[in-house]
Amino acid sequence: MLAAVCTLSRLELVGESLRAALEQLTQADPDWLLPLVEPEWDKRYGRKVEIGRVPGGKAGVTALAEAFGRDGQKILAAVWAADAPTRLRTLTQAEILRRVWVHHYYWDARGRLRWRDGHALPPASLRFDSPYDTDAHYCVKRDTVWSGYRTHFTETCTSELPEVVVHVATTIAPVQDGKLTAQIHDDLAAIDLTPAEHAVDAAYVSPVQIERARRVHGITLLGPVAPDHSHQAKSGAGFDKAAFSIDWEHRRATCPQGNLSREWRTLRISGHDYIQVKFDKANCLACPVRPQCTDAVSGPCSLALHRFRRGVRPGVHGPAARRTAHAGADAGARLGGAAHPAPQPTVHAARRVPRRARRDGERVIPWRTRVSHLDGPAG
Repeated sequence: MLAAVCTLSRLELVGESLRAALEQLTQADPDWLLPLVEPEWDKRYGRKVEIGRVPGGKAGVTALAEAFGRDGQKILAAVWAADAPTRLRTLTQAEILRRVWVHHYYWDARGRLRWRDGHALPPASLRFDSPYDTDAHYCVKRDTVWSGYRTHFTETCTSELPEVVVHVATTIAPVQDGKLTAQIHDDLAAIDLTPAEHAVDAAYVSPVQIERARRVHGITLLGPVAPDHSHQAKSGAGFDKAAFSIDWEHRRATCPQGNLSREWRTLRISGHDYIQVKFDKANCLACPVRPQCTDAVSGPCSLALHRFRRGVRPGVHGPAARRTAHAGADAGARLGGAAHPAPQPTVHAARRVPRRARRDGERVIPWRTRVSHLDGPAG
């Protein structure tokens, strides 16, 4: 979803942020601001900041950016000075100016304010693209680039009943779709609309989310699970993870040659919990098909599996998970979608089958819902 703001370059963003702060300070306390204003500021900030091609290439851009930076720093230092009126620090545009300067400038070793290189900027989830909408964030998804938000819709899709949107979630654009799966389930449970099955796009499903949906809400999460990215799976040669049998109850695995694992321990990688399974080193080194399992020169074969909690029906890592993922294919639908800009709006339907049902005479009509994936600009 596009934000209803003008697209600004970094130069235009800092210049317009300073202009907006000066406008608000003028309204709040013109007598305080007047001694700070420099003669060239009227030309520089007297109207909307629009910058075309800057002479001098990259050096010219940096010079202009640092001129903006010095002007803005003068205002920030004055606003946060001990003798400045306290109310000025609470002005919206003064705070936005401070945040923009933190994002786009830094102090060098000699105490000089410098323009950040584009590779040294904070992540897009922290910085915003307009001083007039701090929720508008830059995002790239495959070939699509936009500044704005993501919106996820959940709606009913039973043929005998009207289609009704039952849940809407909006986030800043850089928040990935999969972050919303648990929230959507929790929110639907809070209003007693928990489904028995939830079919989603690939971005909304992972082994951890499948486990959490079943454990917390009793939901069967359906969707295309990400494939095994090991070189064996990609090449179609050797043993990928699907070739190993996992016994979750007894915490062990069996390799394609029938050998049992010797070690089962938890790992945390990039904020996610995994289980590392290792096999006996002596057996692995003597195995005649070892090259089909691992490229390791001297170590044993090992697997990294998503961690599941006790009390949940054991899951299967491999073909069974993919079969479950496609179990909703008969509905001809996909569930779980976010609004992203694209040339033409399209809606991909999906099916949900809640546990609740409505009795119509002698028939029981199941309630079905879906999440629509809207690809199209909005703002």
